[in-house]
Amino acid sequence: MVLRRWGLGLGLLIGAGVAVQGRINGELGARLEDGVAAAVVSFGSGFVLLLIAVAFSARLRSGLRGVRAALAAGELRYWQLLGGLCGALFVASQSLAVAAVGVTAFTVGAVSGQLVSSLVVDRLGIGPQGRTPVTVARLGGAILAVGAVLLAASGGAGTDGATTASWLGDVAGPVLLILPVLAGIGLAWQQAWNGRVGTSGSPFAATVINFGIGLLGLLVIEALVLVRVGAPAEFPREPWLYLGGAIGVLFIAAGVLVVRWVGVLLMGLSTVAGQLTTSVLLDWLLPAGAALSPAKLVGCGLTLAAVVVATLQSGRSEPPANTETAQTRGRSGSRHGKR
Repeated sequence: MVLRRWGLGLGLLIGAGVAVQGRINGELGARLEDGVAAAVVSFGSGFVLLLIAVAFSARLRSGLRGVRAALAAGELRYWQLLGGLCGALFVASQSLAVAAVGVTAFTVGAVSGQLVSSLVVDRLGIGPQGRTPVTVARLGGAILAVGAVLLAASGGAGTDGATTASWLGDVAGPVLLILPVLAGIGLAWQQAWNGRVGTSGSPFAATVINFGIGLLGLLVIEALVLVRVGAPAEFPREPWLYLGGAIGVLFIAAGVLVVRWVGVLLMGLSTVAGQLTTSVLLDWLLPAGAALSPAKLVGCGLTLAAVVVATLQSGRSEPPANTETAQTRGRSGSRHGKR
């Protein structure tokens, strides 16, 4: 019972960390007038911290060796390592859109996109838990989530003088909401692929690979941006603008504990609750870009309701084919060994 309470509290803090990271990355992207450069800073600093951890942790190195062995044995496909590209899209969209639409509208778009995309990901059995059927409750939650995005887009998501990346031009706030929705769609695929990698190695090994692949993708995109518009004139001196990567590493590591203590369902609900609540507080106390409007507040509440509705029924998962095959082989080998 004590671990459950700690897990729920830590889940709320994880959600708050995601919202704070979005505010930091959004502000850094606005200051640099280059959201991709801000994402590179966030991913790069997080990756450096992880490399330091790998250097001092034999357990982390063992997890990475497990991933390499799974690739060599064909138990893991190389394209399943690409979840970091979806994470890179999420961080880049934070840097590009938060300063214009606000943290609340961004969170509504990202959570809603993730909820809708998870229907497809679970139905296809992309993740390690196998196929999950589309229930009436989950479909209803997805419909509510779409309505929440439409409400947030109608709630005055204008740029209000906020500076977006210079190479995006003067993009209207409601149009920019497409970015967090796409990022949320990518998050469902990222979690599924990282789950596969974590099963073969370890959750921390999946995190290291996630940051490394995402950083490579961002560097390629930033190289194209530099060719077109050049480098930022100067980098801001405030240290807090460079904490996005460290915060990301912390809430990913904390998530490993929370999912063990309370399970996936309660972790998801607690993190979304923390994310939405903190987003509203940030837009109220430290507004950036578009102001907090009644429509955004209603959209925020509708998004949380959508997550709750989607978890009212849980479909039975079908084990993934490769896991089932591995278990069958293990039982067969055990029988042969007894003989």
